[in-house]
Amino acid sequence: MATVLDELIKLLSLERIEENLYRGQSQDLGWGTVYGGQVVGQALFAAMSTVPPDRQVHSLHAYFLRPGDVSAPIVYDVNRSRDGSSFTTRHVKAIQHGHPIFDMSASFQRVEPGFDHQVDMPNVPPPEQVPTDQERLAAQADKLPEFMRGRALAERPLEIRTVGEPDVFLNGKHPPERFVWLKATHALPDTPALHQALLAYASDFSFITTSLKPHGVTWLTPGMQVASVDHAVWFHAPFRADEWLLHVMESPRASGARGLVLGRVYSRDGKLVASTAQQGLVRQR
Repeated sequence: MATVLDELIKLLSLERIEENLYRGQSQDLGWGTVYGGQVVGQALFAAMSTVPPDRQVHSLHAYFLRPGDVSAPIVYDVNRSRDGSSFTTRHVKAIQHGHPIFDMSASFQRVEPGFDHQVDMPNVPPPEQVPTDQERLAAQADKLPEFMRGRALAERPLEIRTVGEPDVFLNGKHPPERFVWLKATHALPDTPALHQALLAYASDFSFITTSLKPHGVTWLTPGMQVASVDHAVWFHAPFRADEWLLHVMESPRASGARGLVLGRVYSRDGKLVASTAQQGLVRQR
């Protein structure tokens, strides 16, 4: 019997329909539009499918242009921008109903040695001391909006453990930071591209809403309009998405109806394996 993780892997593994053209299906998480991390993960998979296996993704930069329709497939058009001696660049456009909904550039590099330093991982409780978000939601299901109850309590492909209360239960003003432990619920194949695509998928989780915490509102507050505008990931070192990763998120600024959030992703042993950034619309009507 296929697990929800198997279904997610299938969702990220696109159908090749022509040279440089791929098609992906969409998953309805209950919000009425496509989850942004899904499009990031699928676009990265499309780009990686056109790159030699000896080159690993080191960065992606993306813009969300239009809301995605969960009832329709998404076509990914890959432009082979550059194939150099060390770096390879790809430009991916995601299309639905004849219009681009997402635009991404990704860069790949041959593995080579170089200088090495990093910012240390913050001191937070280990994942074993943090309840899962699903356990927290189940314990307070009566406080959830009705549209969230079924989806929030359903089986998930990723185990998420937020240090402190998840968004939905936040009250009052809090520092603009968030710490989230995450990993796939089951063991994964030894395929680096799969682990990178899964991290790209997960990197959008609870990201832009970190910029709301100092203002005493959440994405569920009446009148709030929250949407990702641009998203970036830098991959620094190998990692496994089926082992614990800590996503450290901090929002240095919100202004002009936009919030900016910067993130760092650490492996369980404290290695900084990726950095993230996102700016989004945070408008209170």
